[in-house]
Amino acid sequence: MIDIIHVEDNITIGDYEKVVFLSRAVDEMLQKVNPLLPDLHNRTIWMVNSTARGGGVAEMLPRMISLMRGLGLDVRWAVIQTDNQVFFRLTKNIHNLIHGAGELTLDEEKRSVFEAVNRENADSLKQHIKPGDILIVHDPQPMPLGRMLKAELDIHTIWRCHIGLGESTERTRHAWDFLRKYADGYDHAVFTAPAYVPDYLKHNYRIIHPAIDPFNHKNRDLDPVKLMGILCNASLAKPHQPIVTPPFQYPAQRMQKDGSFGPATEPDEIGLFFRPIVTEISRWDRLKGFLPLMKGFAEMKQQALGRSGEEWKRKRHRRRMDIVRLVLAGPDPSSIQDDPEGLEVMAELTDTYTALPDDLQKDIVILALPMQSRKENALMVNVLQRVSLVVVQNSLQEGFGLTVTEAMWKRKPIFASHATGIRQQIDHGEDGCINPRPEDECEIARQLEMLIQSDQDRDRLGANAQRKVYEKFLVFTQIANWIETMQDVVRNGSSPRNTSP
Repeated sequence: MIDIIHVEDNITIGDYEKVVFLSRAVDEMLQKVNPLLPDLHNRTIWMVNSTARGGGVAEMLPRMISLMRGLGLDVRWAVIQTDNQVFFRLTKNIHNLIHGAGELTLDEEKRSVFEAVNRENADSLKQHIKPGDILIVHDPQPMPLGRMLKAELDIHTIWRCHIGLGESTERTRHAWDFLRKYADGYDHAVFTAPAYVPDYLKHNYRIIHPAIDPFNHKNRDLDPVKLMGILCNASLAKPHQPIVTPPFQYPAQRMQKDGSFGPATEPDEIGLFFRPIVTEISRWDRLKGFLPLMKGFAEMKQQALGRSGEEWKRKRHRRRMDIVRLVLAGPDPSSIQDDPEGLEVMAELTDTYTALPDDLQKDIVILALPMQSRKENALMVNVLQRVSLVVVQNSLQEGFGLTVTEAMWKRKPIFASHATGIRQQIDHGEDGCINPRPEDECEIARQLEMLIQSDQDRDRLGANAQRKVYEKFLVFTQIANWIETMQDVVRNGSSPRNTSP
């Protein structure tokens, strides 16, 4: 049965307006949406997705819903439920196929499971919906539900797809052909990038980028005392002085020389407040490019150590190359026991790490971040990004990549791949560095060293990156685009507006 999720409205639009560097963004949103709101009053806006925990959608929805409510809109969140494990394996395969992987096994037997689970949830949600309501369905898992309810009720429907691949392949076509039947049940579609849109929806879609909330624990400002306190609370640094707050119940863990996990400050402190730090934080996913990044970093260090000459030895850059460390961080492996691919990636990283020479192994840090507390995990991500000299996202593919957005907001220079989602955010040389060959270890080594070497480039890229997030990728812009889309659908029904915001 459908699960109606409670959302706490504990932060208001007024709270953002009080912050000097956010007030203009809030004012611009209000000027844009206030004339549109009357068409959305006396309706309930339903957000429907497949999980209340984990993933970017579940992370974005609570604050977006809360702020929309602050504008006087009745917005609610429903999550589909089932005990059918075949459904989860099916929808995971659809997800993989849309990303160009997965198995070509979608058939009518699978369709019957797909529709049966959605039928149960549609029947459960149906009793809560009234004529004129707006139903926004997120991603493929609940896609049939929208088509079913549209056929039975006088409502407006929008399908929001957060995933995609920047090219058409046999696998992507297999998935999109399977889903085509359900697309007919929607007035409008929303995607993250034009390259993700299947041909049969190209007449009727809008681009809305994901966005970050500057008040959540991943993105909020941290003064030096709080930052150091979180590092110590998370056991990412040793407390050399008394700390006000108590240690986290579940501290970060660090891969040891033998491949096991132990305290993050062993065999030595990471040096997060002192050394140049290069960081990538992601799921343990092969598409995140951890392994080529590790090998590229090792190549960079070896090249630097092999150089000679008095001029090189006197340079500050030589000192940076001596002490720079790479931090690779992802979820605690104990939290991904149901993710075979994640465990395989962790095994590959472990094998590569334990085979490194001692002098390279000490400068590569693999961290397991506990997942038991969402707040504490988010704070760990926040501090790791803030103490980094450079933040990396070496993804072979990326739907959007909010880890990039988060680091840009923190004024960090980004070294990232050319994945479609990342190219939605970064203009090479303007607000980050794009590497078109994320599997090329030598190219990673070359470009990464250039970025580490140039203080002026890093400062310029970081400043431009923060400005771009302010203008395009904060939650206020996202809400304004959503309200404009909903008002357009209410007034015009199926409305072809295939334009970027």
